[in-house]
Amino acid sequence: MANVDIAFGLRPLGNLSGTGAQKQYGYEIADNQSGAIYQGDLVTVYDGYIVKFAPATHTAAVGVFNGCNYVDPTSGKPTWKNYYPGSVNITAGKITADVLDDPQQLFLIQADEDIVQADIGKNADVIGTGGSTTTGLSTMELDSSSVANTAALNLKIVGIYNVPSNTIAIANTVAVVKINEHLYGSAGVAGQGA
Repeated sequence: MANVDIAFGLRPLGNLSGTGAQKQYGYEIADNQSGAIYQGDLVTVYDGYIVKFAPATHTAAVGVFNGCNYVDPTSGKPTWKNYYPGSVNITAGKITADVLDDPQQLFLIQADEDIVQADIGKNADVIGTGGSTTTGLSTMELDSSSVANTAALNLKIVGIYNVPSNTIAIANTVAVVKINEHLYGSAGVAGQGA
């Protein structure tokens, strides 16, 4: 049976520490920052602000974007969205991004191709930079072609999501992952690229 091809970014699942609690922290997005950030996108800190993570540019992620709140520049009302629309020109107050930033947090992510049993314990990069302004969800996926024992990859594959609708070894397998290169882990480094 084929897996459904509906990318959703990284979705919180649980925690390796066994607490079960999903911890998120408020970080600031710079006013008038260009580029949308969608719920489920990997994000990092650059010059003190949250930006969308790009594997070609950034070394370590701080977590996964889980929405933001700000004072809407048109209505003047407090607004919560599960995505940041980009270039909003917010001048009243700040834009606070909710980020799931615990280095032990587990996530679900759809692979762009297949994941096999032998991939568990290996690392992989992410692919996809888009999202939906209707649902606010990211289209980020696990890049199956990047799966390797290489340490310098974004995600660690912890397992295959064990539900009847998820079939291993065919396209769009949903994997359980944690952030491998985490800003608050051993891969955390200063001076991230923009």
